Amino acid sequence: MKSTIFAVGLVVLVFGVAILAQTQTESAEQELMKLENEWMEAVVKHDTASIEKLSRMQADEFIHMFDGSIFTKAQIIELVKSRKEEILSYVVDEWMVRVYGDAAVVMGRVTMKMQSADKETTDQSRFTDTWIKRDGRWQCVAAHNSTIAQK
Repeated sequence: MKSTIFAVGLVVLVFGVAILAQTQTESAEQELMKLENEWMEAVVKHDTASIEKLSRMQADEFIHMFDGSIFTKAQIIELVKSRKEEILSYVVDEWMVRVYGDAAVVMGRVTMKMQSADKETTDQSRFTDTWIKRDGRWQCVAAHNSTIAQK
């Protein structure tokens, strides 16, 4: 009888922990997608407040690789500030979020329409962002974008 009660208690404990872990993972996934969307908004707006918000999302050691080039956090912030093109739309689909405790990887496909002088362009790329949770908040430590070749 005692062993049956112990076994049932153990099963309930294991399922409870599994449900709690699943809930925490889903919550982290939602938080990371929200941060990614705020990041996109900051890039689109590229005003002072948005750039400061973007800077807080990125760790000091942040590195961004884009089509073979490597950029530091300071270089990315400067690129956002000095951008001349107007971003007309920035849409992410094919989201994938993987959470590993205090680390996470966010992937997706971006379709971006831009206006430069009198020319409108549409580009697609895939991204992978690596996030670390520090002092209770997520910060991006690495980003990678690869342009999808247009057919």
